[in-house]
Amino acid sequence: MSYALTIGPSQPSLRWGMDDHANLVSTAIFTERMAQFIVDVSMIVDLSPYDPLQMQTGKRSAMGQDNPAYRRPIADQSVLECFLSTIGFFSGGDTELSSLTRLAQAIATRLHYMRRMEPGVWPPAETLAREAGSCRDSAWLLIALARNMGYAARFVSGYLVEPSALQADPDRLVCDLHAWAEICIPGSGWVGFDTTSGRIAAQNHIPLAASDAPETAAPVSGLLDLCVAEFDVMMQAHYLHREPMR
Repeated sequence: MSYALTIGPSQPSLRWGMDDHANLVSTAIFTERMAQFIVDVSMIVDLSPYDPLQMQTGKRSAMGQDNPAYRRPIADQSVLECFLSTIGFFSGGDTELSSLTRLAQAIATRLHYMRRMEPGVWPPAETLAREAGSCRDSAWLLIALARNMGYAARFVSGYLVEPSALQADPDRLVCDLHAWAEICIPGSGWVGFDTTSGRIAAQNHIPLAASDAPETAAPVSGLLDLCVAEFDVMMQAHYLHREPMR
């Protein structure tokens, strides 16, 4: 509903543009060296439930599905088909949507979720060998599997905003950086699959960038001088308005 970006502390000039995947990109231009770099993002989002499979302008559009980058193979076919054979992926009478949903659920079940603060995404073969990975690792695995099966698939970077699971604090919102996969399904357009939870992405998934590869969907990218750097992230989320429970 609204979005604001502030970069400091020296207030550089910002130049907005669009990349090859229709993502809005802000380029910060500094006139002097920086000892501190702060990115402050604030937004208001609508968390009202909606049907993620319903065709919606700007949400489920199949725009971009013909981009060959979304079908480019990622991993060795034998590695991927070996994984598919162990989970009984296809079942008689399954639709494409139900089959892909079961595949995302199988990844979420088979892999041990781990938070990884180091940069980069593991190749699908490494994620399978470790049977573990972060959200970006498991999402990249699903993308590799989907492309191997002939689907257009892309990597999505954004936020996951959910109500607190603590009964003592039901009005609290939990916000975290997150990544998931989108697969273009005939008749449904781009559908998001969360390989951490095994669910289809909906109102709690706030996408900020979608691309053919994780490195081009990074929240921040750039170059530093040779230096010792410390990195810290803080996120807060709260309700502005909430309908009373019935």
